[in-house]
Amino acid sequence: MKIFNNTKIPKNFEGSALAIGNFDGVHVGHKKVFQQTKQIAKKNKIKFGVLTFTPLPVMFFNKKIKNYRLTSEDQKLKLFKKSKVDFTINIKFNKKFSVISAEDFIKKIIYKKLNPKLLAVSNNFKFGKNRKGDVNLLKKFSNKYDYRLLNIKPFKHSKKVVSSTKIRKYLKRGHVNLANKLLSRTWYIEGQVKKGKKIGRKLGYRTCNINVKNYILPRPGIYAVKVLIGNKKYICGGVAYLGASPTFGGKKTFLETYIFGIRKNLYKKKLRVYFLKFLRPDQKFKNPALLIRQMNKDVISAKKGLKTRLAL
Repeated sequence: MKIFNNTKIPKNFEGSALAIGNFDGVHVGHKKVFQQTKQIAKKNKIKFGVLTFTPLPVMFFNKKIKNYRLTSEDQKLKLFKKSKVDFTINIKFNKKFSVISAEDFIKKIIYKKLNPKLLAVSNNFKFGKNRKGDVNLLKKFSNKYDYRLLNIKPFKHSKKVVSSTKIRKYLKRGHVNLANKLLSRTWYIEGQVKKGKKIGRKLGYRTCNINVKNYILPRPGIYAVKVLIGNKKYICGGVAYLGASPTFGGKKTFLETYIFGIRKNLYKKKLRVYFLKFLRPDQKFKNPALLIRQMNKDVISAKKGLKTRLAL
């Protein structure tokens, strides 16, 4: 997959079938957009591309939003590649881009710079200054700027529309099983192991700490997880804690994972932590002894939770 970080693309990438959107999570609804666009591209023997934005517009307009994304930028691009996208145009969403009118976006960017034969968007796609652009506007200018518009209706699961917003809500409530169904894969957080306060080691459980950064924060508590260490194909089982460690007066939320069968130091190693099952909410214990007793139970529960199938 070819990646362009601006709209200056080579001539041989013009005349393509282009899907436009944020595509955070690359969930089953997004995959429907990709699948239909790809089918038309193949039939017409043209390239299939994706036009997306970084950062997500909502995060640009509200700088206070930190933990929001379902996927990191790197993850999103890898998922595009997995969906057999030929090329991605990753537009920098900055102040200059944010004030482009909807009509100028169509004329100056879509038509003059990218010149696609097909534009594919979901029914609720909004664009341009103050989000004034929509499907109707794209349809209005389709003949003038020589593109066909593919307006894809939202994908439904159990009669409800699938959206990144809904998946975020599921994760915040601890419903990882429902979130994973809408993603059609097991949701994960990826990051480098950082030095922690070594509390887990003192309690008899050597854990790996990861800063959550911009990922959406699922419900604080204990999870059954599977962990990919570095670039190895072998995946280990484990139990993860997401929270601020209230028993020890913590304030900063972090992800702490105890990996079954691993004794070596994983400091600075890259971990991918797959969330399989929510086991219990976070809680404050009166003393470390009570916490250790509960942690022993959590390990047993997590091992049962690992029977849940991992979907990659």
